[in-house]
Amino acid sequence: LLRESDFVTLHVNLVDETRGLIGAHELALMPASAYLINTARGQVVDQAALIDALRERRIAGAAVAVAYAAQRPERLSRLVLWAPYPRGADIVSRGQAQSLIHLVRQNWSLARRAIADITYPSGPTEFQRWLAGVMRQSISPEMAAKYLEFTATVDVTALLPQVKAPTLVLHRRGDRSVPSRAGRDVASLIPDARFVALDGDIAAASHGDTSYLETARAFLDEGRTMQGPLDAPTQVDVHTILFTDMEGSTALRQRLGDAKAQELVHAHDSIVREALQAHSGREIKHTGDGIMASFGSASQALDAAVAIQQAVAALRQAQGGHAEPVEASLRVYIGMNAGDPIAEEGDLFGTSVDLAKRICDQCQPGEILASEVVRQLVAGKDYLFADRGDTALRGFEDPVRLYELRWREA
Repeated sequence: LLRESDFVTLHVNLVDETRGLIGAHELALMPASAYLINTARGQVVDQAALIDALRERRIAGAAVAVAYAAQRPERLSRLVLWAPYPRGADIVSRGQAQSLIHLVRQNWSLARRAIADITYPSGPTEFQRWLAGVMRQSISPEMAAKYLEFTATVDVTALLPQVKAPTLVLHRRGDRSVPSRAGRDVASLIPDARFVALDGDIAAASHGDTSYLETARAFLDEGRTMQGPLDAPTQVDVHTILFTDMEGSTALRQRLGDAKAQELVHAHDSIVREALQAHSGREIKHTGDGIMASFGSASQALDAAVAIQQAVAALRQAQGGHAEPVEASLRVYIGMNAGDPIAEEGDLFGTSVDLAKRICDQCQPGEILASEVVRQLVAGKDYLFADRGDTALRGFEDPVRLYELRWREA
């Protein structure tokens, strides 16, 4: 009952209601009238009706999503944007757009391959062929030309400051279809936005390194601690998990004896608990040589970690001139990760907790190490990180990228 001209192919993010963002895919044959923006009047046409019909709570589509978020703030809790741009003119000149549109209409086969090459500039060839095949099967040359015209002329610059929802902007540094500077411009114009630059040059969110999904999940889960305008059926708490550990506790007991070594444990516990109280942390349990704690935000956890290391350094300096001072032997490791652990009988369990402990195990004395998720959650804030690279951790199949918080230089 519908004509082909009533449809357009879209790139959308798929969201699982209980876990957040799970992937991004090409979705063909969506009603074009539901997604077109009248750039002169700044209106989204029938977007709310489509979302109601699909029962989808989060549909991210760059310019369209921005317009929807600005005009329907009561229907949005969080916004995740992939490779957005304020204006079509920022990513393609009028001449370039017209050349590509002409190619689409005259030689759709060659145009599809060109678009696939831009989307996957470094390959692999099977992805390029896949995208070219998706376009062939799901969209006509004329509709593709109309979509490119829309992309080249859309302008949501005036709408960006009107977006009220907390926003996460994800963009790959090497993206050739939409330069990452355009994503930075979008984030700078949205009042409550975080920009996260990702490695790689693949424009498609569903391919390449998808480790950013954990960051997106954590960001979406932050909003689920409160009842949002969409009345999500379940609420999930995101925790930043922090572990401390004392250097060489067994060796210290051999060298100092049990009584003096226990004094060291008490000094450690006092410093850590004072930092937890000052930065809204919650002690989960004592591990014997350290403490496991949970925080409601990554910033609180990082601030507490810095306070702990500063207090330990001050104690060592104050006691350093004494003969065999017990406190001068105190050195602390701190590792942290953020995620959605399982809460049971006052304790926390799960992969996010295990990863935080493994990160702590990688520390050198006096260090604070954090996962990529923690670093991205505080992107744009006043924390100085050093990239320690991918690290193989016991119990984890894939290497994990670690970052050292340079707390002495902050």
